[in-house]
Amino acid sequence: MVRLEGKVALITGAASGIGEEAAKLFVESGASVVIADIQDESGHQVVASIGSHKVSYYHCDVRDEKQVEETVKYTIAKFGTLDILFSNAGVMGPLTGILDLDIQELQNTMATNVQGVAATVKHAARAMVDKKIRGSIICTTSVAACLGGVGPHGYTASKHAIVGLVRSACSELGAYGIRVNCVSPFGIATPLSCKAYNLEPSEVEANSCALGNLKGVVLKARHIAEAALFLASDEAAYISGHNLVVDGGFTVVNLRNFSAL
Repeated sequence: MVRLEGKVALITGAASGIGEEAAKLFVESGASVVIADIQDESGHQVVASIGSHKVSYYHCDVRDEKQVEETVKYTIAKFGTLDILFSNAGVMGPLTGILDLDIQELQNTMATNVQGVAATVKHAARAMVDKKIRGSIICTTSVAACLGGVGPHGYTASKHAIVGLVRSACSELGAYGIRVNCVSPFGIATPLSCKAYNLEPSEVEANSCALGNLKGVVLKARHIAEAALFLASDEAAYISGHNLVVDGGFTVVNLRNFSAL
């Protein structure tokens, strides 16, 4: 199904992990896609692996609002419009306890995960309003935005903040026909999580399967990309302000606290 035929999407943090899978899936679904990231070599490799004139890479550090603005302008110059923003770039931050929390590291986490998301939402929404596009904005949060004890403190705080930002932006942008939603994954073996916990992908997946409620399924980045595809598509035409939790029921049935996934 070409569910995004004729649409243009900007995906941040798309040189690896969830963003990479989303870029591939969105192109498969008919969209033109700009991959935005700071990992230039990996970003170009993703473009090459997709092998389509409908995908392009652009360097963007979301902590720098000017770069975000330029990336949105590049997207429109390259493909003519902007229908979908998947604000997915993020960092995990240090795995320290609250007693040893490094405030400077916390500020960097918030700069990427909150300020960066806010900047992408701001400039994508401006472009959509200017062009009278009834667009879709999707932000990546986490099960850490639903409960405590499943991620680092700074990461957890930042992901809670993104849910609040999504709900607040939804209240304003609905007047323009722009939908704003977020997707919250359970533990996935992405390069980000593997590096943060110093684990192999198979180990991350084994931990998630052991802790998860829904058995018989190994959560992959592709599953989150598919959730984002749904929110980006016309099938979600009246869904806005929603946090789509993709966790196999973990956050609604879990009765224990875990220090890490």
